[in-house]
Amino acid sequence: MSVVKVPFKVRNAAADIFAMVVFSFITGMMIEVFISGMSFEQSLASRTLSIPINIAIAWPYGMFRDYVIGCGHKLSSTRWMKGLSDMVAYVVFQSPIYACILFAVGANKEQVIAAVMSNILVSGALGVVYGQFLELCRRMFRVTATAQPII
Repeated sequence: MSVVKVPFKVRNAAADIFAMVVFSFITGMMIEVFISGMSFEQSLASRTLSIPINIAIAWPYGMFRDYVIGCGHKLSSTRWMKGLSDMVAYVVFQSPIYACILFAVGANKEQVIAAVMSNILVSGALGVVYGQFLELCRRMFRVTATAQPII
């Protein structure tokens, strides 16, 4: 795997941050309250804690996602491959961070496992929907993908 050096661009980072914070807040709260059984207060604490974390990881995730999609595109240029690439990028990058947030706000092991596993199970949809939402936000901010694989 090649290292990709991408110059920092404020508009790219702002688009990625906006998309990550909004999407994660809404989907995270729905999963935590309705699927994993966390209280509204626990979920609100989790979502509040996740905002600075999402700000910190949004641009690196955007670059990682673009790289994974670029690698997938080299295998196949189909929409199916793009969707699979979005799903893989989302699960691989987000699951460990999500588990740490839940532990930090006092969720017990069973709640964390339920929330993370639920998130992984619906990540096929979440990853693809987030990818589309991210691309919409990037169009609104008038930016494009941040990283492409170098072969």
